[in-house]
This record gives sequence, C-alpha cells and structure tokens, in this order.
Amino acid sequence: MATETATLGGGCFWCLEAVYQELKGVQHVESGYAGGQVTNPRYEQVCEGTTGHAEVVQLTFDPAVVSYREILEVFFTIHDPTTLNRQGNDVGTQYRSVIYYHDARQRETAEQVIAEMANVWDAPIVTELKPLPDYYKAEAYHQNYFRQNPMQGYCAYIVAPKVAKFRKTYADKLNH
Repeated sequence: MATETATLGGGCFWCLEAVYQELKGVQHVESGYAGGQVTNPRYEQVCEGTTGHAEVVQLTFDPAVVSYREILEVFFTIHDPTTLNRQGNDVGTQYRSVIYYHDARQRETAEQVIAEMANVWDAPIVTELKPLPDYYKAEAYHQNYFRQNPMQGYCAYIVAPKVAKFRKTYADKLNH
C-alpha cells in the first residue's frame, strides 16, 4: 500500500493533530516545525517567533481512502485561512496558515483548493503555499497532546470545539 505525506500549518499544531487523528485514511499524525532558519528548533524558541518556523502537522495517509484534496478541504474548515499570522488568541508567525507541498501534484491541487476557498470565505485567503523546507519533529510531549491532555485549559476550550465541529461536519469520514 502506497502512502503519501502532507505538511500543514494552521495555528496551534495540537488542534490540527487532534482533528487529523480522527480522519479516515490518515495513518499517522506528527506535530513539528517547518519553514524557519534555525536547525532543530525547540518549542520555546518557536514560541518566541524569532526562528521563522510555523507549527505544523505532518500526516501520513492512504490516498486510496482519503485524497490530498479532501485533506485540504478539512484544513480549510478547521482553521481561519484569512487571518495573517494568527488563529484566535494565538498570534505570531508560528501560527500562520501554510501548506507545504511535497511535489508538483500537491502544489497544483493546493492551488485549485485555495482558489475554490476564495469563493467560500468573505475575506482574502492568506494561506502560504511553499515547497516543503526542512521539517523537525516537535518534542515528545507535543505528540498526541489533546488525547493525553483533554482537560488541560487550552485543550478544553480551544481544541475540543474544533474537534467537535470536525466530527459534526465530517461524520462520514471519521475513522471510528
């Protein structure tokens, strides 16, 4: 079985990770950092906003079950692609909306989806579209964060509502 990889940033990686872990066809979700100029950045450095990295998730998925297009459609549903360098109260370049494509086909699909989403949102889409730069896996305590910390304040008030919206909107695509 051939798998593909997608790398996306849309605010805090805990939110994206929690949603994509429930999407049918996604086999693995890893939180990490991409797009900056520091080698092997630490979370504290990325949070300062000085490394240039975005918080991202890297997904391994089965394209026979879920297409890259569907992954992007979910992406544009679970974050606001019209706010530059912010998602809700999370502000800074590390929270930017970005699609890092892995090949020309992903770039073309992303361009099409972004164009389609421009008709859905009331404000201009600010999502960056760039080739995948160096990627760094986030620290172990960031992996499976929502599943391990559902009652933590940020998870309860920010992540949980996004997961609930995803479950309602994409009930037919849940991996349960």
